[in-house]
Amino acid sequence: MKILISNDDGYQAPGIVALHDALRSIADVEVVAPEHNNSAKSNALTLHSPLYVHTAHNGFRYVNGTPADCVHIALTGLLGYRPDLVVSGINNGANMGDDTIYSGTVGAAMEGYLFGIPAIAFSQVDKGWGEIEAAAAKAREIVQQMDRQQLIGEAPWLLNINIPNMPLEALKPPRLCRLGRRHAAERVIEQQSPRGELMYWIGGAGAAKDDSEGTDFHATAHGHVAMTPLKVDLTDHDGLGYWAQTVARLAPDGMAPAAAGAP
Repeated sequence: MKILISNDDGYQAPGIVALHDALRSIADVEVVAPEHNNSAKSNALTLHSPLYVHTAHNGFRYVNGTPADCVHIALTGLLGYRPDLVVSGINNGANMGDDTIYSGTVGAAMEGYLFGIPAIAFSQVDKGWGEIEAAAAKAREIVQQMDRQQLIGEAPWLLNINIPNMPLEALKPPRLCRLGRRHAAERVIEQQSPRGELMYWIGGAGAAKDDSEGTDFHATAHGHVAMTPLKVDLTDHDGLGYWAQTVARLAPDGMAPAAAGAP
C-alpha cells in the first residue's frame, strides 16, 4: 500500500510527524506538505506565482503553497506513481460542522478524492497536540481496517475523521456521523498597526449550534471517534423543484426553461 500524506499545519507540525511515524509501519509513505501553516485555505490552488519543492532532513518534501497545491503537484508529476490512499493531518484542532468548508486539512484530502483516490482527513478535537501519539495510533488502526476490507485502491471516497484528545484505551469506537452546524463566527477583532492604520483579525469560530445526537460534535463530546463521509456535489437537490418555478418566471414569453440535465 502506498500512501501520500499532507496537512495544513506545515511539514514540521507534530501531527504530521506522528501520522507519518504511525503509517510507515504498514505502508510505503511519502510526505508532501506546506512549508508554513496554511489553516483555513480550503481547496485553494496557487495559479499566479511559482511553486517550489524542497526536501527536509527527514525526507519530507515541502511546498511554498497550499495543502491542495501539495497534493495536486504530488499527483500530477512529483511522485511519479499513483498512491493508493491520500491521508491529511493530523490537524491541530477539530474540523467538524461548518469547519469542513474552510479546512485546509479537508482540502488536501479532497484534492486526492478529486483525482479518483480514496482519501481521509484526520483531526484532533482540541488544539495543543495532547495525546497525539494515541490519535496517530487510532489513525493507523482505521487505515488498516479499511485496507483489510479492501476499500483502499478501489472507488474513491472521502472521509472526515475527528479524534478526541484521549489515551488510546479510553477512545470509544468510531461512530458514523453527519456534520453538525456552528453559530456565526465571533466578531472581527480590530487593532491599530504601528503606522496608525486600522487592521482586522478574523474572529474565532462560533460555538456549536447543532450538536444533537448523530452529529460529529455529539460523538466526540462523548468520547467517540467521529467519521463523516463527505461529497463534493454542492447542488441543492431538494431545492431544484422550487427554483424551477423561479426560472420559469424568468424565462422570456414562449420559451420554456430546459429541464435539469437536458442539453
